[in-house]
Amino acid sequence: MNLVCSACSAVNRVPDSKLHDKPVCGKCKQALLPTRPIDLTETSFAKFIARTDVPVLVDFWAPWCGPCRMMAPAFADAAAQLSPRIILAKLDTEAAPVAASQFAITGIPTMILFQQGTEVSRQSGALNAQQIVQFANTAK
Repeated sequence: MNLVCSACSAVNRVPDSKLHDKPVCGKCKQALLPTRPIDLTETSFAKFIARTDVPVLVDFWAPWCGPCRMMAPAFADAAAQLSPRIILAKLDTEAAPVAASQFAITGIPTMILFQQGTEVSRQSGALNAQQIVQFANTAK
């Protein structure tokens, strides 16, 4: 299984049987399946969602968005519950407008579940941790 490191963008091959062993990047030694949301940027977004074989749930948000800030702790809680089966990531739509426009993000917060770069499902609006986990588990 391929996992892209969120810290250095190196692509790592990890045997499926080792996913629950907290694998680390061969290049920078950072966790490949973190239990907290990772931050994606305009430059790391496309490679990360396309080359990571584990589903990636991305929260498209902005710092000025009240509902986005309210949902952040719930998203972090959901990340801990869903790891290592699903990686949760955040993309600041203000800092990464090209990536946001590529997926026609018109309202935030919007979550999109990606499987190998392909959108599987999307949900707009702030959710609590249980709703985020339920969305991620049923959307796959």
